[in-house]
Amino acid sequence: MIYLQLFLSFLQIGCFSFGGGYAAMPLIQEQVVIRHSWLTMDSFSNLVTIAEMTPGPIAVNAATFVGTQIAGPLGAIIATVGCILPSCIFVTLLAFIYTKYRNLAVLQGTLASLRPAVVSMIAKAGVSILISAFFVNGVFSLALENISVRMVIYFAASLVMLRKFKMNPILVMVLCGVCEVAAYAIL
Repeated sequence: MIYLQLFLSFLQIGCFSFGGGYAAMPLIQEQVVIRHSWLTMDSFSNLVTIAEMTPGPIAVNAATFVGTQIAGPLGAIIATVGCILPSCIFVTLLAFIYTKYRNLAVLQGTLASLRPAVVSMIAKAGVSILISAFFVNGVFSLALENISVRMVIYFAASLVMLRKFKMNPILVMVLCGVCEVAAYAIL
């Protein structure tokens, strides 16, 4: 019975958690803390920390964690499948519809009109990240004391390493991380 409860709870989370991992957290809390009392609030805060630290989507990590805590490895598999099943079905349906109707002018026009919106959303995210990295407390200000010179140097050096020397992006990130740790230790 616990396996069915795990599956249905995380199936519901997978179906209704639009907006990414953080949007799923209230749904997960409702299911695992309030409705089923599988975890306490302290355990739930540990769940959030672990789900954020481990690679992958937060909701899937949370499903695996809760499933393991409640019913062992099989529970982890069942909860994870419940969480990802709605997305798998939805993406499969979209792929089918796209392959069937990809030559329709209406669909091509719709996709073409979405491109600028997607590009602008990515650009906005990039600018937000740059502002939070380059400026103290993430507040845009051209005053020199508010600019993080170290982060600007890392950014410029990364661009040179990536574009001119064609270095592996992961290696560039590791090098920047090592430089930051060294700067933190020295300063």
